[in-house]
Amino acid sequence: MKDTVFTDPLSGGRPFTFDEKVAEVFPDMARRSIPGYELIINAIGRMAARHARDNSVIYDLGCSLGEASLAVRRAMPADRKVRLVAVDSSEAMIRRCSVIFSSYNSPVPAEAVLGDITRFRTPDASVVILNFVLQFIPREERDQILNRIWQDLLPGGILLISEKLKDPDPDAEALLTEEYFDFKRSNGYSELEISRKRTALEDVLLPDSWQELEARLHGAGFTRVQRWFQMYDFCSVMALKD
Repeated sequence: MKDTVFTDPLSGGRPFTFDEKVAEVFPDMARRSIPGYELIINAIGRMAARHARDNSVIYDLGCSLGEASLAVRRAMPADRKVRLVAVDSSEAMIRRCSVIFSSYNSPVPAEAVLGDITRFRTPDASVVILNFVLQFIPREERDQILNRIWQDLLPGGILLISEKLKDPDPDAEALLTEEYFDFKRSNGYSELEISRKRTALEDVLLPDSWQELEARLHGAGFTRVQRWFQMYDFCSVMALKD
């Protein structure tokens, strides 16, 4: 279904939430709003399949409709003995995610769980996914989440994280923002929709800089942090636990 959430005159006057309206159009919203979204999703599936270990768990934290989880299930070798747990705090997202999981035939068992990822533990994890999630978490709680993930990851485990960043140079940030808005215009969003969504996200999506994100990951214990994709202010990273 096409994303028309921000054609509603009231939409820009309230903070952005992952409610039923957003859940209904989320696939279209993500593809038209996140540069390289399908590339990122498919790559997450392949990387998870490469790093997953038998008798371990793959966690998709802040899973939305579970598109990254589905990519993992598609890419996972049939003989790999893993299970997948997808977690989100939005009831609307988890409801739909559960239906999607149940309709997709895969040897990888998967469950969709309603939960708060700021408190959720990830025992026996060989892979953890945070796909455009940390940016919506209060800054003071981000380090705690990453610390817990590192503690729960098995040796050799991997965190796959994507984030919208900000550039500490105001001029560079302004240039990247305008390029990004051109990307959205090219995908059919109107000036009004772009403006309303920007207002709605103003105090909800609070991006780190690359330097801040890298420092958080190193501070949590990840010694190998590799940025493997970036377009405009959007990047994807692999962080490995030795």
